[in-house]
Amino acid sequence: MLRLPSSCLRKSAQACIAGVQGRRLVLHHAGLPQSQWPSVARLQQHRNLHSNDESITPAESPAVESSAVEPPAAEPQNDAASEPVPGPKWRAFKEAYDLPPATPTAQYEFGKDVVIHGFLGKRRDKGFSLSFCDVQTPSHTVQIVSTWQEEGSPEQIAHESLKAVPSYSPVWVQGTLEKNERSVSELAHPAASSKSLDLRLKSIRCLNQFPKDIIVSKDAVWPLKQRHLQLRFDPILRQRLRVRNRIMGAMRYLLQGWKFQEVETPLLFKSTPEGAREFLVPTRRRGYAYALPQSPQQYKQILMAGGLPNYFQFAKCFRDEDHRADRQPEFTQLDLEISFATGAGVRELVQRLMGKVFNVLRAEFAPVEINGIHHPVSKRREVSKSQESNSEALEGESTTEESIAQTSPLSYPQVPSVYPEFSYDTSMTAFGTDKPDLRITSRNVSNITRIDSFLPRSFIGMITDLEDPIVEAVKFRLGMGTSPGHSARFIREFMDALPNTPLTLTPGSTPGVFVVDPSKPVQGLSALGHEAAGRLAEMSTRYWQQCAKGDIIIIHARKNEPFRGGSTDLGRLRTAIHASAVEKGLIPKRHVFKPVWIRDFPLFTPEDNNDSDGGKGNGGEDPGQGGAAGFSSTHHPFTAPLGPEDLDLLRTDPLRAKADHYDLVINGVEVGGGSRRIHVAEVQEYVLRDVLRMSDAGVAQFAHLLEALRAGCPPHAGFAFGFDRLLTVLCDVPTVKDVIAFPKNNKGEDPLVGSPNKTTPEQQKTYHLFRTEKE
Repeated sequence: MLRLPSSCLRKSAQACIAGVQGRRLVLHHAGLPQSQWPSVARLQQHRNLHSNDESITPAESPAVESSAVEPPAAEPQNDAASEPVPGPKWRAFKEAYDLPPATPTAQYEFGKDVVIHGFLGKRRDKGFSLSFCDVQTPSHTVQIVSTWQEEGSPEQIAHESLKAVPSYSPVWVQGTLEKNERSVSELAHPAASSKSLDLRLKSIRCLNQFPKDIIVSKDAVWPLKQRHLQLRFDPILRQRLRVRNRIMGAMRYLLQGWKFQEVETPLLFKSTPEGAREFLVPTRRRGYAYALPQSPQQYKQILMAGGLPNYFQFAKCFRDEDHRADRQPEFTQLDLEISFATGAGVRELVQRLMGKVFNVLRAEFAPVEINGIHHPVSKRREVSKSQESNSEALEGESTTEESIAQTSPLSYPQVPSVYPEFSYDTSMTAFGTDKPDLRITSRNVSNITRIDSFLPRSFIGMITDLEDPIVEAVKFRLGMGTSPGHSARFIREFMDALPNTPLTLTPGSTPGVFVVDPSKPVQGLSALGHEAAGRLAEMSTRYWQQCAKGDIIIIHARKNEPFRGGSTDLGRLRTAIHASAVEKGLIPKRHVFKPVWIRDFPLFTPEDNNDSDGGKGNGGEDPGQGGAAGFSSTHHPFTAPLGPEDLDLLRTDPLRAKADHYDLVINGVEVGGGSRRIHVAEVQEYVLRDVLRMSDAGVAQFAHLLEALRAGCPPHAGFAFGFDRLLTVLCDVPTVKDVIAFPKNNKGEDPLVGSPNKTTPEQQKTYHLFRTEKE
């Protein structure tokens, strides 16, 4: 029996590797020496440069085989056998080094040759010698016209090159510019002008072929894992990001013109109990970590102490909060702070800033309705006007509300230059929420109205277990001529679906639901008793129109105590029923912007607040300030009391104190908030130590801020826009994901890149993660 040396077997195995794909693991288990693994890896890499249907040409094979039979000595890194053999994609990448620059749009002239870069659309063949295809450039869409008459002509060669390029590939195109009055673009945005440009094709080069395994269909829904494809094929998303960029640029331009100074504050901060949960960044020092900032609040107050009078910053902020449609773990704020300012002065400045923002939106974008959403799209302008100065679009203030009715349906409505203001208590009483949507009017939905003064005790006992409750009602009118039967079906379907929605009601009270029906005894209100039913049916005020056939009335009870949190049960029902009616087309949706200021919030909120609407109360969701007082700051612990009497209440009854705290709400969305700050160190320390009853260690975490305030810090006030939320309102979209390029999902994960990812044992050792002090 002939025995071959093991070295010969190993050489034979190496000779076979070029013809067998994916054999590295087999050889690994077959005993190939570790010193020869790199050569196997290089051969595997060589094959990965080709697509699955490509193979090594016969001319290339001998070179590979000859290297495989060499003695198993260490190979030099510059060995030609280990270098990848160029394939089509390798050559395409090499050719990209010689990519000619695109012709600037300002130099476009009809009849002249130009070069364009962009993505190729679907080709439209009109016979064997005529084809049309769109190219989406970074700024506009150009239609390629390719035709030829003679075999072998340059036109035919260019035509065949065009037909060889897969749709959606990035291309370099050269041709003669021609004018075209037809609207033929498939990639153009829905708001594109009917005018477009034709390019008589002379040459085309594919810069990177679009793969065949990615299927692109009209109205495709791309998951977050394929966000890059959604960015490519969803022009509406790209348009929203364009709006984001333009609004951010306009606000920065305006603030700098108003002598505000942009200052970047650190992202590696320290953990302080401001109210929300934080993200920690471990360090190599055992037991030490940075905290990502919840906001630049403390740094900007230190800037005021440092003598910088007007500060702003587009700041990245981080909060480990439970997921909601208007939240992301990382988000953008436009942060403002002004020294020697009052809350009223800040509100006036914010109104001026928002007036300019609405002007930019009106001047440069037009709403296009798609599936009931008004998407902002760029207005088409001449090329020469595309670089106009910011100042032109920002001229003039917003006008009064009277002109809204005359607004073109293709334009955004004008917004009043002065916004209404409601106190927190007034807003909670009338609307049941501190984020009222003023698009909801008494024509269809009444304000919340208290009615327990004339209700019989027997009925109140039917809807609540509370002692001496407050009983309120709200009325809905779905439309002129809506029958009681139709109204009854709508509200029954809504109430039946309520347990399967995020909306929760406080235990102990059940809503009473009535539909006004003249064909029934006491118009369908008999459960109230004759006297109460008559008074309710005849009741008429500015915000409660007299009952009519088909009206829906919801009656609900709540505790007889001061408001706390962001909403009441009836307020949440009012908002949800209206939204459902709008969704079903029973109440028209109003495409207007309705800003309102909510101010005079409670300075503190009890920590047992049961607010389920994510309001200002803690509600057990966030850690608060960690004090022993049983309540936490409604805004943050640096907010100043509203007036001298509220300052005095800090010593006697802190829960009755009001704050100089204000929120800007647009269409039911809180887009920003601010306050006047405590600028005296002794008062700030008193709030932390004696009112919130924080421990010495807790107060010491704010030592840097107290020291800055002690150094003669001036009075100051500020504001912060939730920039992502503001964009959702301007773009009329339901979640902040729709205005962020790379958002996180409901679990706080980014599926596109796979973050967060698991830590490795080496990282855990370096950063002392998941290890006890004894280890």
